[in-house]
Amino acid sequence: TTESQVHRELASGLSMPVGFKNGTYGTVQMAIDGIGAAAGEHHFLSVTKQGVAGIVATKGNPFCHVILRGGSSGPNYDADSIARVAAQLEAAGLPVRIMVDCSHANSGKDHEKQPEVAESIASQVAGGDDSIFGVMMESFLLDGNQKHSQSQGSAGLVYGQSITDKCMSWERTEPLFERLAEAVR
Repeated sequence: TTESQVHRELASGLSMPVGFKNGTYGTVQMAIDGIGAAAGEHHFLSVTKQGVAGIVATKGNPFCHVILRGGSSGPNYDADSIARVAAQLEAAGLPVRIMVDCSHANSGKDHEKQPEVAESIASQVAGGDDSIFGVMMESFLLDGNQKHSQSQGSAGLVYGQSITDKCMSWERTEPLFERLAEAVR
């Protein structure tokens, strides 16, 4: 969706932050292009506030940011990667706001490695990096995940365990929040 012009246009009409993830190979330019497009005014066919089809005019969204999720080329949460992306955003004349996804390719798709990523981000922020403004973590009440069967419904499901991606437990997540809060003080 980062490359989708339709999504970029829709994002331009929202008065809330919208994140654009880097590509699956780890390239960031498409996210930067998406932010630039969403920052501008657009006119397109959509549904109006009255619920009818019409031409919608947007004013642009100044609250967009890059989400670094890593890619097939590896993680991109290290200080050098963050500095490169910050420089690219600055060169494009865009606000330098970077969110880091502690899951996906940044953790090697291993939910147990998310704390390492969060710790690295906390260290960078504590060290003065102000380009990082947030993190994303896959977290739920219990570690891991479970299979969900349409035929069984909720029977046999463990309460508090994900039925989608593997997640960190709340016990493992809470100290990360504390560490990140410490880093911004």
